[in-house]
Amino acid sequence: MRLRHLLLGIVLGVCASVVPAAAQDKSIVVASTTSTQDSGLFGSILPKFKAKTGIDVKVIAQGTGQALDTGRRGDADVVFVHARPLEEKFIAEGFGVRRFGVMYNDFVLIGPKSDPARIRGGKDILAGLKAINEKSSPFVSRGDKSGTHAAELALWKAASLDPAGSKPAWYREIGQGMGAALNTAGAMSAYVLSDRGTWISFKNKGDLEIVVEGDRRLFNQYGIILVNPDKHPSVKKELGQAFIDWVVSGEGQQAIRDYKIDGQQLFFPNAGQES
Repeated sequence: MRLRHLLLGIVLGVCASVVPAAAQDKSIVVASTTSTQDSGLFGSILPKFKAKTGIDVKVIAQGTGQALDTGRRGDADVVFVHARPLEEKFIAEGFGVRRFGVMYNDFVLIGPKSDPARIRGGKDILAGLKAINEKSSPFVSRGDKSGTHAAELALWKAASLDPAGSKPAWYREIGQGMGAALNTAGAMSAYVLSDRGTWISFKNKGDLEIVVEGDRRLFNQYGIILVNPDKHPSVKKELGQAFIDWVVSGEGQQAIRDYKIDGQQLFFPNAGQES
């Protein structure tokens, strides 16, 4: 009888130690573009989500292309990125369940105050890029397959130019994130394409300023996708979907709307409103 009680006590003790650990494992991994992290947005909204749901969000901040690759490997439960053609390809390949639009801002062309290409105040991004090419003015490209990099390449193509292919001396690819690209542009007195959110939050502006903005081609939409659990059974489907549902809900959208730096709104929620 004593042995039986002893064994029962051991079993109950093991169960008591295992169940709380499992219950506490309310966390998901979100692979996201660097702008959502570097701008401070996640630092603002994720505590609100955790307070609401008890779910902890662990962020892997990468370029959009890398974030989608992380999702393809099943190393994330959710991807939160900004390159719609790449997002739709991700879903078409069966790696994502469904895409939800979340928010938008825009890209801006940043340059030195000396403005060697003479494009300050312009509203036509293609004219600005053509002037940079004609003047052989230094330009920094992220070169990292991020959403911003994809947008930059698409803009050069629209301007009938391909510096990434021809590799002129004035065009420098660094293979790094937005912060590093801005720092490099500052050191080189070069032009660089940035998302507005990262630019507003960037502390080391130095001699850099916005030189071209306002072109409709610079629109920057963000989307969120649950990684397909049929491809990767390890995906935490319910917890991941709970995060998506909150982000596109009125509460999540308001949390995004409320995030500002020095009175400037960085992202504009538009869940369910995309064209």
